[in-house]
Amino acid sequence: MSRFVDRVVIHVRAGDGGNGCASVHREKFKPLGGPDGGNGGRGGSVVLVVDPQVHTLLDFHFRPHIAATSGKQGQGSNKEGAAGADLEIKVPDGTVVLDEHGRLLADLVGAGARFDAAAGGRGGLGNAALVSRARKAPGFALLGEKGEARDLTLELKTVADVGLVGFPSAGKSSLVSVISAAKPKIADYPFTTLAPNLGVVSAGDQTYTVADVPGLIPGASAGRGLGLDFLRHIERCAVLVHVVDCATMEPGRDPISDIDALEAELAAYTPTLQGDSTLGDLAERPRAVVLNKIDVPDAREMAEFISEEVAARGWPVFSVSTASREGLRPLMFALAEMVAAYRAAQPEPVARRPVIRPIPTRGQTGFTVESDGDGGFIVHGEQPERWINQTNFDNDEAVGYLGDRLARLGVEDALLRQGAKPGCAVTIGEMTFDWEPATLAGDAAEAFGSRRGTDARVDQTDRIGAAERKAARKQRREHTDDS
Repeated sequence: MSRFVDRVVIHVRAGDGGNGCASVHREKFKPLGGPDGGNGGRGGSVVLVVDPQVHTLLDFHFRPHIAATSGKQGQGSNKEGAAGADLEIKVPDGTVVLDEHGRLLADLVGAGARFDAAAGGRGGLGNAALVSRARKAPGFALLGEKGEARDLTLELKTVADVGLVGFPSAGKSSLVSVISAAKPKIADYPFTTLAPNLGVVSAGDQTYTVADVPGLIPGASAGRGLGLDFLRHIERCAVLVHVVDCATMEPGRDPISDIDALEAELAAYTPTLQGDSTLGDLAERPRAVVLNKIDVPDAREMAEFISEEVAARGWPVFSVSTASREGLRPLMFALAEMVAAYRAAQPEPVARRPVIRPIPTRGQTGFTVESDGDGGFIVHGEQPERWINQTNFDNDEAVGYLGDRLARLGVEDALLRQGAKPGCAVTIGEMTFDWEPATLAGDAAEAFGSRRGTDARVDQTDRIGAAERKAARKQRREHTDDS
């Protein structure tokens, strides 16, 4: 038995980037061929794509974990690793994407609409790409970055022109079945409709869609009954139609009180798409009232009695019978005119230009240094944390390269200004290490008593200089001549 699912939480994870390769070119009679390690491939991204053939989020209900493939490691002879394939996930038209905090990330409307749910990690550089004037033959490579992982909430909002609202068993499903080719479930008990029904109506040369949602009851906006779960499906409707049961025999109910109760629920409901520039709030949408079941004599008298009172609110009123199909044709053409008027009032659609947002790799110098309260320091920043993740700490040369990068970024000067001493604990990302200044420049030079271009640590050595060796040779010659 098929199920209708319109809200799910998915866990997406992009592919990791491949590691770079540390390799040296080897060829006969060329012992010093130079580094030739290739870069790692980027990880695959997870992309949500609107597919008109998909109508529910049921697949994500059973398989909420989605992961793209990772990139391959680079190889020698300057061979780059294969990139991970992007994983395209098909979603229904009208899907809204929310983050774990409930913030709106994307509103996917229209076939082919796309949203990058998780970005793949960048591949690490091979040692061939790390060659510099000071580092002729790097013996290390950078690790690939981890792919983005996040939890997203998908909500499906039916894309329709007209939304039918009403109490349970008011005849909404019957109305959709007689004015369109839709075949919803119809029965004589409340809450027969458990999923929104969508029908296409043709009135002359105009065509529009009608959505039927499960019945509303007082308190639906606060979570009572099924209304709260399906009120989102009328957020996109241009026209709202109250379907009123004029033949109800329930005590305490009458058509006017039903309309007032439904209006109170619509006003109390807070839609997800706050500030929608094209539709506005539910309370401001055009209204129409359908007085249903006039094939019953008492219901016809009730409809004639309240028609003027409802019309006084400025809403068009239609008395219909889905059983005898009386009054349906004027209703269909009137709704077509209301939808056409709404469409004409909307601004002309402007073709969206593709927006390319390249991933910045340089110039991200923002970082902060704070004390951990125990004599150590914590460095926060996207660039330092990314460098930590790229470093292989089993390779001393790679660790030295990391120290040079942090020093050029200004992390060492910032640590000194905060009062850091050599040997104190410094945490960057998930790595904690004992800090030793890599280069003495700027504030570090003043702290350790040397100027830029010199290093006081060079003098702290027992190595014999050239002048001492020359004096020793001169003494040996004189001693030989005397002998």
